[in-house]
Amino acid sequence: MTAEEVLQVFRETGALLEGHFILRSGLHSRQYFQCALALQEMPVVERFGAALADKLRSLTPATVVAPAMGGLVIGQEVARQLRCRFLFTEKEEGRLALRRGFRIRPGERIAVVEDVVTQGGRVQETIDIVRSHGGEVVAVAVLVDRSGGTVQFGVPFFSLLQLKVEAFPPDQLPPDLAAIPPIKPGSK
Repeated sequence: MTAEEVLQVFRETGALLEGHFILRSGLHSRQYFQCALALQEMPVVERFGAALADKLRSLTPATVVAPAMGGLVIGQEVARQLRCRFLFTEKEEGRLALRRGFRIRPGERIAVVEDVVTQGGRVQETIDIVRSHGGEVVAVAVLVDRSGGTVQFGVPFFSLLQLKVEAFPPDQLPPDLAAIPPIKPGSK
């Protein structure tokens, strides 16, 4: 899939929102990718999953790990396409954790899959969890990289769409954005 095709899917499904948004990182932005709106359509999930799986296949991950909630749907589909195991991290006392009896084998080759990254905090948290359990992170793959390629994880990093989307600290909003009441559409 080309970046333009991916962007078109987000537009057609209403998943690319415009306005004033507070991101999970606390930054403010004019654009928000509500990937759940695109990923409610199984043909889209399958198509996006195939595109990400193609980027990861040569790295031969044994397992895909995704941070909940955003990475669940696409992470599971990538694992299905790669014919490998799927695990997820989820919040426990305000931080991500590996729960539900999931175990990572020492040296297990793992790809981390997420829907959107801006600063990459949840992906880094997931990488740290995988490593603390003895896993080897071989790559990170996301649908949308909002950092414009500036976020780094120390492993190969793949995205279907890379954009440099403006994001502002709450005390440095441009006047046009400050004039619009903010909303926080993502998961907490």
